[in-house]
Amino acid sequence: MAFEKEIATRRTFAVIAHPDAGKTTLTEKLLLYGGAIQTAGAVKSNKIKKSTTSDFMEIEKQRGISVATSVMTFYYKDKMVNILDTPGHKDFAEDTYRTLTAVDSVILVIDNAKVVEEQTEKLMEVCRMRDTPVIIFVNKVDRDGVDPFDILDELEQKLNIDVQPLAWPIGMGPHFKGVYNLYDRSLNLFQPGSTKVETENITITDLADKTLDQYLPKEANQLREDVELIEGVYNQFDVQKYLAGQLAPVFFGSAINNFGVKELLDAFIRIAPQPLPRDTNVRKIEPTEDKFSGFVFKIHANIDPNHRNRIAFLRVCSGEFERGRFYNHVRLDKKMRFNNPASFMADSKNIVEEAYAGDVIGLYDSGTFKIGDTITEGENYNFKGMPSFSPEIFKELVNKDPMKTKQLNKGIHQLTDEGVAQLFTQEINNAKIVGTVGELQFEVIQYRLKNEYGASCSFQPVNFYKACWITSQNEEVFNRFLKAKKPYLAKDKDDNYVFLASSEWILKLTREEYPEIEFHFTSEFKNRKKV
Repeated sequence: MAFEKEIATRRTFAVIAHPDAGKTTLTEKLLLYGGAIQTAGAVKSNKIKKSTTSDFMEIEKQRGISVATSVMTFYYKDKMVNILDTPGHKDFAEDTYRTLTAVDSVILVIDNAKVVEEQTEKLMEVCRMRDTPVIIFVNKVDRDGVDPFDILDELEQKLNIDVQPLAWPIGMGPHFKGVYNLYDRSLNLFQPGSTKVETENITITDLADKTLDQYLPKEANQLREDVELIEGVYNQFDVQKYLAGQLAPVFFGSAINNFGVKELLDAFIRIAPQPLPRDTNVRKIEPTEDKFSGFVFKIHANIDPNHRNRIAFLRVCSGEFERGRFYNHVRLDKKMRFNNPASFMADSKNIVEEAYAGDVIGLYDSGTFKIGDTITEGENYNFKGMPSFSPEIFKELVNKDPMKTKQLNKGIHQLTDEGVAQLFTQEINNAKIVGTVGELQFEVIQYRLKNEYGASCSFQPVNFYKACWITSQNEEVFNRFLKAKKPYLAKDKDDNYVFLASSEWILKLTREEYPEIEFHFTSEFKNRKKV
C-alpha cells in the first residue's frame, strides 16, 4: 500500500501526570528538541512572561495549569510526532481519559520528591485497562527527592508494572551532575538554566574508562557501582514487553533544565509503537487498511477567539484522509466533506492536504459532531472504548445578565459539547443544571462564558446525587413515571429523559417502585430505545 511508509513514521502519544509534576514543561522541551519552537516558555514563572505552547487558553496562562488537552505535531529524526498534552488536575480527568483512547502510547511524568500520587495511580489504571505502552520520566532530579532505587521500587509496587531504568541520574538535588544513558552508553553533563538546546553528550562505552573520572572526579565510582547494581538486577531491556504494556522503561531528568529530555525523546522514537489497530462494534480496524476511518475524541470551542471556531479533533485510525473528499458520518448516516482540515501546534494551525493512521487533525464543526463520532469511507461501525462521563457535582446555571441570554445559551451548549460537563434542562421550571466531576470545572466554565461569549453567570448548588438516563419498553409505565416524577426529571442536550435522584436511597426506592424502567448511568449507553 502506498501509504504504509507514511503510517510507519507516525508516533502518537499523550503526556500524563499528577498536577505540578512538570508535564507541560516536559512537553515544551520535547517541542524544543523537535525544532517546533525556538525558545521554551515557562509555567508559573514571574521572570519569563512567555506562556507555554500547550497552555494556550487564557485561564491556563493565568492559573499555570492545563485544563484542556492540547494537540501538537512536529518532525524528529524522520518521524512525525503527535503529542497530546493532557490536563493533570483530577477535575479534568475526563478529558485525559478520552485522550488516552486516541494515542498509541504515553509518557508518564513523575515528581522526584512526591513519586506516585493519587492521580498518577488513576491514570496508570486507565493505561493498564488498554495495555497502553508507558514510558516513565522521573522529573526534577536537580531538586532534593527520593533515592532513585527507592523510586523504582515504589513505581513497581504502586503502579503494578515492571520497570527498568534506561537512564540514570548522577547525584541528586544540589549534587546533580547529569544523566547517564544506559540505553546507548552516553553521558550528558548538567548545565542549569538552559532554555535552548545546549547539551554536552559524551560517549563512554566502558565505565572503567578513566575518561569518566576526568568529567566526574567525585561521582565516577558511585556511578559505576549504581550501573553494576542495575545490570545485576535487570535483564536486557525487552522492547516487546514494553509494547505489550507489561514493562515501563524509566528515564531520569530535569525538564526545566533540558536534562534527560533528549535521551527520553531519542529512545521514544526508537521503541514507541507506530499506529495500532482499533476495536469497533463490528471488527478490528487495522491502520494499514485501504479505506479511511477515524473517530472524534475531543471538541474545543473558540480555539481561535477571533473567529469563534469550533474544532472537532479526529484520530485517524486507518487508510488515508484527503482534504475535500466525501466521508460517511456514521451516527448521522450522512456524507460530509472537509475543505479545511488542520494540524495543530496548540492554537496555531496549518491546513493539511492528507493525513494517515496515527495523525490527529482538526475539523471545523458547526455543531455536527459529538465526542465518540465515527467517520469512515463508507462502512458502518463505531469505534469502541470512549470513556463515559458520569457527573458527581450538580449546580444550577444562573444568568446574571438577561440581556445576554442568547450568548449564555450558546456558550453553555458549546462548552458542554467539549465533554467536561453535562447539561440538563429541568422539565418543571426550565432550569439549566450543569453536572461535572470537579469543582474547578465550574470556575473554568464561568470564566470562559464571560471571556469568550460575554455572558455573566453564577452557579447555585442543587441537591442531586445522580443523573440517570431512563428508557422503558412499556410506554404506559414510562408515561406514568414521567407524570409522577416530573419535579425530578430533566432532558439532556439530545432530548433524552434524565432522572435526577436526590440521594442514593431515593434512587434505590425509585428503581424498586418502577422495575420496568431502565436506569442508565452513562449518557453513551448503546441501542437505547426511547418510547
